[in-house]
Amino acid sequence: MALMTAQEYIESLRKLKTRVYMFGEEIENWVDHPMIRPSINCVAMTYALAQDPQYADLMTVKSSLTGHTVNRFTHLHQSTEDLINKVKMQRLLGQKTASCFQRCVGMDAFNAVFSSTYEIDEKYGTHYHENFKNFITMVQDNDLTVDGAMTDPKGDRSKAPSQQADPDMYVHVVERREDGIVVCGAKCHQTGSINSHWHIFMPTISMGEADKDWAVSFACPTDAEGMYMIYGRQSCDTRKLEEGASIDVGNAKFGGQEALVVLDHVFIPNEYIFLNGEYEFAGMIVERFAGYHRQSYGGCKVGVGDVVIGATALAAEYNGVEKASAVKDKLIEMTHLNETLYCCGIACSSQGFKTKAGNYQIDLLLANVCKQNVTRFPYEIVRLAEDVAGGLMVTMPSQKDFESDTVVGRNGETIGDICKKFFAAREGVSTEDRQRVMRFLENMCLGAAAVGYRTESMHGAGSPQAQRIMIARQGNIQGKKQLAKDIAGIQ
Repeated sequence: MALMTAQEYIESLRKLKTRVYMFGEEIENWVDHPMIRPSINCVAMTYALAQDPQYADLMTVKSSLTGHTVNRFTHLHQSTEDLINKVKMQRLLGQKTASCFQRCVGMDAFNAVFSSTYEIDEKYGTHYHENFKNFITMVQDNDLTVDGAMTDPKGDRSKAPSQQADPDMYVHVVERREDGIVVCGAKCHQTGSINSHWHIFMPTISMGEADKDWAVSFACPTDAEGMYMIYGRQSCDTRKLEEGASIDVGNAKFGGQEALVVLDHVFIPNEYIFLNGEYEFAGMIVERFAGYHRQSYGGCKVGVGDVVIGATALAAEYNGVEKASAVKDKLIEMTHLNETLYCCGIACSSQGFKTKAGNYQIDLLLANVCKQNVTRFPYEIVRLAEDVAGGLMVTMPSQKDFESDTVVGRNGETIGDICKKFFAAREGVSTEDRQRVMRFLENMCLGAAAVGYRTESMHGAGSPQAQRIMIARQGNIQGKKQLAKDIAGIQ
């Protein structure tokens, strides 16, 4: 099959029997639901750009498995150039959507599981790597979107999976059969889960021998029997349900999406199993996936940051303060922070290396430094955006007020007239354009889009402490001490 178009992707979702619940009820036509459709539009952009000749080098690549042209989101990285192009592609998509485009987790899972299964087979003589190669070939040939599912609910985080009062706090095997396994549990905060054709499930922590039933990785279709999703709420999300509120939504076309993914005795055939009890390899999958995903944030968040900076500059222009030195300096600082994140993403990519399996892995230390900066810099970028935009960003009347014909003035002025009068922009700029940029910034800084930019920058791909643990592990303090000893003459 050739690369899918954006419309073909959307239509392919309609063929799935995915179970989706929101506000306590099942959503039958979730593809066209106003709260869900913006996130589908984001994923569709990954297909649309792959069809555009000007982006072909970034969006498409020759498969190392088949030699066919595939979407880069389904690719196994074959060089440091591939790793760098991944980051450039993610920045481009952030610029085009100003949101989370949701295919990164699957791409990062592909590369982590590919190299890990090779080393599991090397030790145990299992067939996980062949299973995975067959699976990823099917994904590439059909241009599928796959969610990478790692984060378990965890329950009492002071206890290992096998020590939990409820064993379902981590995804685990409840039955082993000759033809496969049966699994139960859930994955939280799953970006793009509803919009995916398939899922790859992975462990979320390192495990001991007692946890071997929880040391499991596998793939299954999103509409598998026993699997369902409960849609996650976002700030200001019900604005998307209001009529005549396209301005109030902020980013009306694009958006992110997270869900709780529940596995209720789901059967997984042998050919889709990639880890099944080999507990000492759980940590390897986690570490490699986390490294790839922390690299990703040096691209996607930078692209969204580009849009935030642009909107902030527009707000300053509409307010008539774009020439003020303080405003210029704030925009410079926002740009400096954003480009620093990009530098980190490019650096960890350029220092990548070949795994035993043949695909390329990023420099883990630099990837964790990248993500550590991402937990900080977008917050400062948003703070500066709010500073420049002003309080109107969060106090402006609704779109319906601006359009209201209710008479309130002594000379027949309507509520709409009054709003347009007192919230007018500088000369030559329409009040509506000022409305739009203010609501857009509200959405990016505080609303639904902030989930995929600000808050996800903190917790996505692991919270800040997770990166600090890896930085401590990868930082080679003993080697640095020896450097100092050698120069200082200490024996």
